[in-house]
Amino acid sequence: MIKEISKLAVTLLLCGASYAATISTTMSVQGVVTVSTTGATLLQGTVTLTNIGNGAITATLTAGASGISGPFSIAFTAGGTLTGTLSAPTAVLSGSGNVSATVTGGTGTYAGASGSFPTMPGTGGFTTTGQITLNFSGPGTVTTGGSTGPPVPTINSVLDAASYTSGLAPGSFFYINGTNLSPTAQNIFAIPRPTTTPDGMSVAFTPAAGGTATSAYIYYEITSSGNSQISGIVPSSLAPGKYNVTVNNGTTASAAVSLTISPSKFELFTQNQGGTGLASVQNYISASQVDLNSYTTGTGKSTTISPAHPGQFLLVYGTGMGAVAGMDNVASPSYNFLTNGVNVQVIVGGMSIPAAYAGRAGYAGEDQINVQLPANVPTGCAVPLQVSVNGTLSAASTFIAIAPDATSTACVAPGFTTSALQSLDAGNSITTGSFSLSASTISAAGLGSITSNSASGGFTLYTAFQPPFFSYTPGLVSIQTIGACTVTHTQNVNNNAAVGSAGTGLDAGTVTLTGPAASNIGTQTFKEDAKSMGYSLTLATSGLPTGIGGTGTITGGQYTLNGAGGKDVGKFSTSLTLGTPLFTPAALPSTVTRASGVTLTWTGGGASDPVTITGGSSTSTDSWVFICTTTAGTGGFTVSNQVLNLIPASTNGLLTVGDSTAPVSFSPSLTAGGTVASTFYSLISSGGQVTYQ
Repeated sequence: MIKEISKLAVTLLLCGASYAATISTTMSVQGVVTVSTTGATLLQGTVTLTNIGNGAITATLTAGASGISGPFSIAFTAGGTLTGTLSAPTAVLSGSGNVSATVTGGTGTYAGASGSFPTMPGTGGFTTTGQITLNFSGPGTVTTGGSTGPPVPTINSVLDAASYTSGLAPGSFFYINGTNLSPTAQNIFAIPRPTTTPDGMSVAFTPAAGGTATSAYIYYEITSSGNSQISGIVPSSLAPGKYNVTVNNGTTASAAVSLTISPSKFELFTQNQGGTGLASVQNYISASQVDLNSYTTGTGKSTTISPAHPGQFLLVYGTGMGAVAGMDNVASPSYNFLTNGVNVQVIVGGMSIPAAYAGRAGYAGEDQINVQLPANVPTGCAVPLQVSVNGTLSAASTFIAIAPDATSTACVAPGFTTSALQSLDAGNSITTGSFSLSASTISAAGLGSITSNSASGGFTLYTAFQPPFFSYTPGLVSIQTIGACTVTHTQNVNNNAAVGSAGTGLDAGTVTLTGPAASNIGTQTFKEDAKSMGYSLTLATSGLPTGIGGTGTITGGQYTLNGAGGKDVGKFSTSLTLGTPLFTPAALPSTVTRASGVTLTWTGGGASDPVTITGGSSTSTDSWVFICTTTAGTGGFTVSNQVLNLIPASTNGLLTVGDSTAPVSFSPSLTAGGTVASTFYSLISSGGQVTYQ
């Protein structure tokens, strides 16, 4: 079989940095809030400060008359901390509001720091597991003191050059991002690649326990306005373990960054050169033709393209299979890991498939895997793809397109025509719009019963590489169907989070919701997040230490959305009429005996409205979920003991019942031309934590 290698692309991700005493920066936090019965809240999450770095944030907040506030600490990945105080209105926990922060100190580089972030628009919401999400972002300044520093090199991150995650393997490509790492605008080096570039730049890996440093083979160096990227190959001579990575820019060495070298850390190259979305996979057509995996068949992306087909051979590309002595800096290396005791499996849609070939096939640092898809492989436009090397999985962030049969010229995604898929393959973007009414009741340990009535939505622009039908089920999946129920067991064998498609939010101006008299909503205006352009409206929430929102509830009647029109989306109006919402007359059980099954009953809802019963439990490595479907008109459903016996005993399981209405379609105009296909629907749900015994 032909072993054709696609070229490794150079990604230019230039991010700003400054050595000035006062740094203009934007703080962006994605966190989860845990609320205790005493009113104290703990915020934990990730944080990015542009021009400074990334890290983790924790804050202990106390509820007061006007909101929640308390001390926070940010620990940067590259070292050092910032400390200060954080405050937010209580309403932000289930809707939106402005968060503020004051920096009062720090450690390391930020000792004695000060700063202010006066207005950071934030949004919050409740999950079905009782957690509260809190995201906020806004501009501010941090003053570190002193004057402009010398151009010393600073490493922000050391990542693999495929998934852009931490940790490396010998013989693999790496990527370093930082400031002043190289004095040269751009150098790209052919084999044999240097360990010290003509301008004096080098990258060293020194054992953390002490010992002799080993220099990397440099692929490229790029610097613009002090912002630098370096890529190279980790020498295969490095033994697995802890290392300190430093960069010398020809005059000065950077501070060390700690890194773990593992025997293997295979990651997939992707078509967006960012580590997510469509993988860099070729479909083997013949000895003279391989197509780049895409949604449709034709010519594009500077080559022939097509979706994969059941039974077809694929050529999968990545880096990190492991060390191969003497092949890091030579032309056309060849080495098959399979014949040297390495177990390589390709996981396609949860199906594990043995590799036919895995290893170096012509390019130093780059690995190729040949695999044949089985006839019964899952199909679709976003079939999850991972690779297992001796049981270690690649990042859970990539997929491929697989057509339903050997003769189909396009993959199948619900709601997408072939012409829409062709447009995505051509590199065009698409827009979608969706608004929903939501009423939920959640019971969770430590929180009691929380009820929430809200509305949310927005309009989003998606790129070709990360379309809205992107989905991912992490790990190894087994599925059983029993009557109207499906039980999925997922082995979460890696810790990488799935990367979905956030898209780019579009501005639609002022959007209002008008409800029927019984809802006590009247006409209310959605809050628009300045960063995401998402729209949210908290109608009422109860069960928290302090009340949030008003007294509006989702009930039967007509609800009308009106948009005044904004920078991206034109004026619109649409209405949704609800019957009597679904109501469970008795509280959902707190304990379920699996051997006996469980019967759930309800009233209300439209007779043909789909009702979904969801339950399950999880451990740190495995999760089990059952989903049963029926209609509201049945008045109830029994989850059989056959289904429940597939769920292990657990004291922290989940059980919910949800009723959704058929969506109403509307199509506002876009200021850039065309329209955006949009929907308006409702979801009524109740559930909470249960014990499965």
